[in-house]
Amino acid sequence: MQTLNGVYSPNTAASFGADVAVPRTAVGTWNFTTDGGATGAYTIFTVTGDVYIEGIMGLCKEAVTGGAGITMELGIAGNAAALASLIPQTDATLIDQYYTWQDVGPEVNPAPVVLIIRSFNLANGADIILTIATGAATAGSIDFTCFWKPVSANGNVVAV
Repeated sequence: MQTLNGVYSPNTAASFGADVAVPRTAVGTWNFTTDGGATGAYTIFTVTGDVYIEGIMGLCKEAVTGGAGITMELGIAGNAAALASLIPQTDATLIDQYYTWQDVGPEVNPAPVVLIIRSFNLANGADIILTIATGAATAGSIDFTCFWKPVSANGNVVAV
């Protein structure tokens, strides 16, 4: 149990002073049928303040399908150069059910999540986005997991 000034506080930005080194996790699901699968950028995690991201990965719950040539990547809003630093552009039709998506070659279950996950700092609330660059996904579902720590007292990561 974490406490802040003697009061219980879960592992959120509010507990920053008491447990700054404790990792936190944000998990969100993106469903290409109901949340969107057309070409464009979609916010997956809203970030406030400054945070240290220890890694992000996707676990496919339903295979991503649609027309030929669907490519997508996970990156940072407003920073196209950093886009490939999270999960590089991938042929989305390779992301099958129960595959782990953490790089250009989705891994079959069980997937090793070792040296591939990239860690980085996000400053000033730079949101984490899914960009569908080409084609359109008409079905599929991916659970995204973000492992993070606050760097500022208002640092927080929330799944959309």
